[in-house]
Amino acid sequence: MKDAEAIVFVVDDDSSIREAIESLVKLVGLRVETFGTAQEFLRAERPDLPGCVVLDVELPGLSGLDLQRELAAHEIKLPIIFITGYGDIPMSVRAMKAGALEFLTKPFRDQDLLDAIQQALERDRTARQHSRENAELRKRFDALTTREREVMSLVAGGWLNKQIGFELEISEITVKIHRGRVMNKMGAQSLAELVRMTEKLELPKAKDQSLKTR
Repeated sequence: MKDAEAIVFVVDDDSSIREAIESLVKLVGLRVETFGTAQEFLRAERPDLPGCVVLDVELPGLSGLDLQRELAAHEIKLPIIFITGYGDIPMSVRAMKAGALEFLTKPFRDQDLLDAIQQALERDRTARQHSRENAELRKRFDALTTREREVMSLVAGGWLNKQIGFELEISEITVKIHRGRVMNKMGAQSLAELVRMTEKLELPKAKDQSLKTR
């Protein structure tokens, strides 16, 4: 699991637990930062790296569940692994429903925690990759002209060049020119790929020929 380009945040008010988890995480080559309260964690600057939070449920001040809600409210999407000294099933259900990756009851096996951390880091890496891809896609879309966006919407909706020309009151040749520019600017190699891009961008697609795009 050696990976200096990832970080594990540990939030627990028990210093012995923090130190034990810190030693375990460092042993497998991961960076780790520890905090005694949720407030300390929220105030800290976090490096822009794949990461996860190992979070105690029972904390002074803001509880672990409070911190989970606070992170969600600020769209901080670090995967959370909850740890608790109490096997509270309703609490674990709430945490998992709110997006927690794992809920471990103390004492837990070291390997169970390491497995959960590995899974959490992979989830965050994947999410970050998708975020970068979507940002690049949005950048390409923003570079399209208004007319090119209209053509893209109709093309993605399955319209033929002739139908698009009639709808937009332009010639079929002009439609083909716009369509080619759209494919080139978006970096799409096929119509199917352009449709997938439209779906990723969550753009409305023209579904029928009565739809006006202007």
